[in-house]
Amino acid sequence: MTLVLAGVDGCRGGWIAVLRAQESPATALAVFCPAFRDILDLAPAPGIIAVDMPIGLPERGGIGGRQADIEARAILGHRRSAVFAVPARAAVMETGYRAACDASLRASDPPRKVSKQTFNIFPKIRELDTIMTPALQERVVECHPEVAFWALNSATPLHLPKKVKSRAHPPGLALRRSLLESAGYPAALFEHHPWPLSVAGPDDLLDAAVNSWSAARIARGEARRFPADPPRDGRGLRMEICA
Repeated sequence: MTLVLAGVDGCRGGWIAVLRAQESPATALAVFCPAFRDILDLAPAPGIIAVDMPIGLPERGGIGGRQADIEARAILGHRRSAVFAVPARAAVMETGYRAACDASLRASDPPRKVSKQTFNIFPKIRELDTIMTPALQERVVECHPEVAFWALNSATPLHLPKKVKSRAHPPGLALRRSLLESAGYPAALFEHHPWPLSVAGPDDLLDAAVNSWSAARIARGEARRFPADPPRDGRGLRMEICA
């Protein structure tokens, strides 16, 4: 039976998943799911789900975040800012920005607050963390699209960003689309963006697609792990980024 893989990216309205057969990126298609749990319930069920969202939260935040964040950032050169430092679990669990900053100050060495940009994705981190278990992590794996594009681009950081001042950067999006099409993804996947920008942007679709490319590498046992021997958080979840 053909193994179905999924690359997933969080978006404004929920989650974008690009599904494909393990053997063929040409089969790729995109779906929108309001909740991450909906992706787990797809039929046929994806055997590997590579998602751009932190899995495994440290009890205390360190400089640069988790070891996974530090190592992934190190290989990206001038694109290193694409990987944010994951703060302590106590901060992520707070639903108010001031409370999150206070919790981060208490649970980080040296003490520091969280950025508003990082705080804005806390709801999705919590959504995923709520359902994650060490057993489920054999199927649901953390990845990062910029690290995946680095791997797809012959272990070379991309020279163009996908966004400039929080707006889509067409040359950077075109570069990423070109790399995916060169890897066998159908041009039709990217030609007609089916969702309003209030739900998902074109960068979300590209990120989900390259995450599905990482899912194929994970399924084949070819993915690189950052770090190679990942530590586990207090819930037993591996803190790693795969690409």
